[in-house]
Amino acid sequence: MFEILAAPDHVAAYRLSGTLTPEDYDGIIADIEARLQRHEKIGVLADLTGFHDITFRATAKDLRYSFSKLSELKRFPREAIISNKGWIATLASIASPLVPYVEIKAFKPEEFEAALIWAADIEGGPNA
Repeated sequence: MFEILAAPDHVAAYRLSGTLTPEDYDGIIADIEARLQRHEKIGVLADLTGFHDITFRATAKDLRYSFSKLSELKRFPREAIISNKGWIATLASIASPLVPYVEIKAFKPEEFEAALIWAADIEGGPNA
C-alpha cells in the first residue's frame, strides 16, 4: 500500500508499506502527473521502511512508467529514499551516478526531515 505524505507541493512524498499493487501504483502515477502539471521540476521522497514486496503487475507498471519518463529525467532532480536496509542505501549510491540529471540519496528512518528538506531543495524550486 502507499500513503501520500505531507510535503511541499513540488515534492512527491510517499510511504510504501507491505506489498505494492498495480492499484497503488496507479495512485502514485496520478499524484506524480498532477504535480508535474503544476511544477516544471519535482523532488521525490519514498519512505520504504515498511515496504516488503511488489507484485509482478505493479513492477510492469513501474517499468512502463519509468521508461515513458526517460526523456524527462531533468524534471526529477532529487530522489530521496528512506530505508533501514543497507542494501537499499548501497543500491542508491550505485544508481545515483548512473541516472543522468537525477541525484539519488538514501536516508535512515530517523533522518526523515533531512530527507524531505534535501528532496525539496531543487533548482527552480520555490526557495530558488
